[in-house]
Amino acid sequence: MDISEAAQRSNLKPSTLRYYEEKGLIQSVGRRGLRRLYHPNVLDRLALITLGRTAGFSLEEISRVLGIDSKDGRERIEIDKQYLLQKADELDESINAMISVRDGLKHAANCTAPRHLDCPKFRKLMSLSTLGKVPSIMHKGIGIKSKRKTKTKKDAPKGA
Repeated sequence: MDISEAAQRSNLKPSTLRYYEEKGLIQSVGRRGLRRLYHPNVLDRLALITLGRTAGFSLEEISRVLGIDSKDGRERIEIDKQYLLQKADELDESINAMISVRDGLKHAANCTAPRHLDCPKFRKLMSLSTLGKVPSIMHKGIGIKSKRKTKTKKDAPKGA
């Protein structure tokens, strides 16, 4: 299938497919004129990449799992189960922090204190942001720099 069909079927832009190819996440099998051609199994890989992005994986992290073997050019999928569990734990932390923020915002909207700064629950919400507890997904929207250290594979428990 050519790049436009692959893009349409994966709901991605052709430029995204070219970028993923440049990053080694997918591989074209040839060209028809100027158009890249892809094997139909590229749709599965694109779905996995999209799933990884939705779960908060960076393209570098996805590349470690779905890269192309530099020795023979073949696509590979190596799932590090311990790493996936670690990412799931990180998602749980983000979800819990976001729930706290949501609950704090709802409380602030309905708070009967004369001033929000007089409300202990609102002050707790403020302290979450200053302690770096606000999920990184929210940082862009409210201009907070992340204090959270990203765990690396070397931080994973032994035997992973």
